[in-house]
Amino acid sequence: MKNIAVIGAGTMGNGIAHTFAQKGFKVQLIDISQQSLDKGLTTITKNLDRMIAKEKISEADKEATLANISTYTNIKEGVEYAGLVVEAATENVDLKLKIFKELSEACPEDTILASNTSSISITQIAAVTNRPDMVIGMHFMNPVPIMKLVEIIRGYNTSDEVTSTIMELSKTLGKIPVEVNDYPGFVANRILMPMINESIETLYNGVAGVSEIDTVMKLGMAHPMGPLQLADFIGLDVCLSILNVMYDGFKNPKYAPCPLLVNMVMAGKLGVKSGEGFYDYSENRKAENVSKQFI
Repeated sequence: MKNIAVIGAGTMGNGIAHTFAQKGFKVQLIDISQQSLDKGLTTITKNLDRMIAKEKISEADKEATLANISTYTNIKEGVEYAGLVVEAATENVDLKLKIFKELSEACPEDTILASNTSSISITQIAAVTNRPDMVIGMHFMNPVPIMKLVEIIRGYNTSDEVTSTIMELSKTLGKIPVEVNDYPGFVANRILMPMINESIETLYNGVAGVSEIDTVMKLGMAHPMGPLQLADFIGLDVCLSILNVMYDGFKNPKYAPCPLLVNMVMAGKLGVKSGEGFYDYSENRKAENVSKQFI
């Protein structure tokens, strides 16, 4: 398996493409617009330059990585020779189902179809394809080139052979794969998102301020970043989407998103990506300045 197609050139997609290409795989990066692809390649280049500055790779390594990536705006052309497709589009169930239906028709019969979804059912995605036994979840962590964990999610029909293949492939990337079963939120977000949501509730109820909540969790629980800072980093819209998937899936009120989170997303305060969330990122991308509305 040397040809890997990646659907989506955004934060996760370009990180996945970078990771495969750096390990010598030929990567077909696919997105609906050339502008998105160019932006993704620019991000990959900058991240490789940072690795050179830290003396983790050489200039030759950078050039070889970039040479392994080709771009496409047409799915059928991009997946023609793919042994594996990793979908990393927006966390929207209708969009993912549409993509997988198209992949099912366009890919060779032996192509494994994987989704980087962080919460959407692999079983549901697989059901729209002609190969449900060959559909699996590969939930990479952000930033993909650095984070070691990959959640490998088995759908109801995912075969043992496909699961074993993807587990071993993940190891060749230098990752640590963990196999989990297909339930809303899987493991990572089933535990993480209620914590983030409860942190937002704590702020919403006036128990403490933004920096105070984050400081308690960083110093008291040894978290590398506070939950509100992490929510900004993930994207508040993504957090809301995942919570809604879990709430719909379990029908349990403990997964209901905090009204403050809902309002912030409606107002366009999405975190780092929009320049403001719980923190203000207008001056820098570090969570140093609390947003004015929370001061």
